[in-house]
Amino acid sequence: MSRFVRWTAVAATAVLVAGCSSGSSGSGGDEGKGGPTSPKASPADPRTAALPASLTTQKPGWHRCEGTGNAPAPSGDWRCATLKVPLDWAKPGGETIGLSLIRARATGDDRIGSLLFNFGGPGGSGVSSMPYYGSTVAKLRERYDLVSWDPRGVGASEGIRCRGDREIRTAETVDATPDTPAEERAYFQDATDFGKGCVRAAGKLMTHVSTTDTARDMDLMRQVLGDSQTHYFGISYGTELGGVYAHLFPKHVGRMVLDAVVDPSADTVGHAENQARGFQRALDDYLRSTGQDPKQGTRKIADLLAEIDAGPLPASSGRKLTETLAITGIVVTLYSKSAWPMLTSALKAAEGGDGSKLLALADEYNDRDSTGHYGTATHAQRVISCLDERQRPTLARTKKLLPEFERISPVFGALLGWDTAGWCHDWPVAGQYDTPEVAAWGAAPVLVVGNTGDPATPYEGARRMADELGKGVGVELTWKGEGHGAYGNGSDCVDSTVNAYLLNGTVPRDGKVCA
Repeated sequence: MSRFVRWTAVAATAVLVAGCSSGSSGSGGDEGKGGPTSPKASPADPRTAALPASLTTQKPGWHRCEGTGNAPAPSGDWRCATLKVPLDWAKPGGETIGLSLIRARATGDDRIGSLLFNFGGPGGSGVSSMPYYGSTVAKLRERYDLVSWDPRGVGASEGIRCRGDREIRTAETVDATPDTPAEERAYFQDATDFGKGCVRAAGKLMTHVSTTDTARDMDLMRQVLGDSQTHYFGISYGTELGGVYAHLFPKHVGRMVLDAVVDPSADTVGHAENQARGFQRALDDYLRSTGQDPKQGTRKIADLLAEIDAGPLPASSGRKLTETLAITGIVVTLYSKSAWPMLTSALKAAEGGDGSKLLALADEYNDRDSTGHYGTATHAQRVISCLDERQRPTLARTKKLLPEFERISPVFGALLGWDTAGWCHDWPVAGQYDTPEVAAWGAAPVLVVGNTGDPATPYEGARRMADELGKGVGVELTWKGEGHGAYGNGSDCVDSTVNAYLLNGTVPRDGKVCA
């Protein structure tokens, strides 16, 4: 199983058309350079003592990058290096691990500093994603070094693989919306087995891959890169990471953009409900675009999924399309409006008894290549989120919640409802919090970008993030668009506002709307 929060290549290449308008009449007189008020100081943290010079004075050896996984080595000016960070931030002078970094130096003479990127997940590889995203942020490179990294436990940074390809193929046959006691037992046994595999693979790292750990890595990265402040662009889960960083190091926040915002006020169940609403909202918009009534179209898709649950569809590869894989295939196309024609084609094929197209879409999301080898992004995603999240909803509670999930979304509700119990079931490590702490009193203004049609991180989370960052810190920008994320997805208004903020320090009026 896989939670639907990852920033995908489909979303990154979406092409949308939008105009720009202010959220209210008048000139929006709050636009301009400014800072927040600070009604209270950021709480002291016992782990912010001076770090060993062996960490803060290290000089990364930048070199030509090598290929990662199935991705070829990036061409051009990209260079890679390794950063040493403490395995355990409670013992900064102890054992270290290596984080893989990637960088392209600023092209202009008026350099501001480094701009760090996290593309989401958790579990996404920044080293692989940054070169593909480079053309989207070419304007920003005029004044920033573009920098990303594989967070601890991800990819080339001590990446965790919890099970092999054969085990993953077997797990894909497990019904993630169990209908019988036998299917329930198989579902929860698979979760237990996955957790045990993660412990075997990760060892000591298993308890040191939290979002808080990665936020602390970011501040060391800032020092090693020679920056007095952290300039940051976080997408999807990267917004949660950015919020946690701002809470821990408010005085080190420079210019920070959070796009496709995870709701910091939502717990495990609330997050799943948010996603059920978000994906159903996107599906409704897709159905309207094809001339269908959303309720009737949703029922038609739900009926198709029920048929697939009863009898998986054959695919041209000889594999079978299960209900879980079919839902995953649908989800992929809702990350970007430009992918909606793919959904039309895949559903038509499935209605005709051919599961090949939906299966290919699910394989893309599940990081499966043409040889049948799977990447580890979903492994890291689960290890990190289960270390972060304290809640472990029981089977009994989940069954009580299922009717509400199915009411919210007849297509996605059951899968996301069951996920609340199965995702971290019998997890060998305790979680750290119910919701992340992101209050950042005293930080510079943080630009929070919400998209009204975002399926994976619904729009409402942007306002909540802006509010929780604190008065004068969180500044909300809204785009009335479709797909996951806003920047680089076709709105000149969004792109120009973000660019003005990052390049010139121009803070927009809180509540500005790009329509």
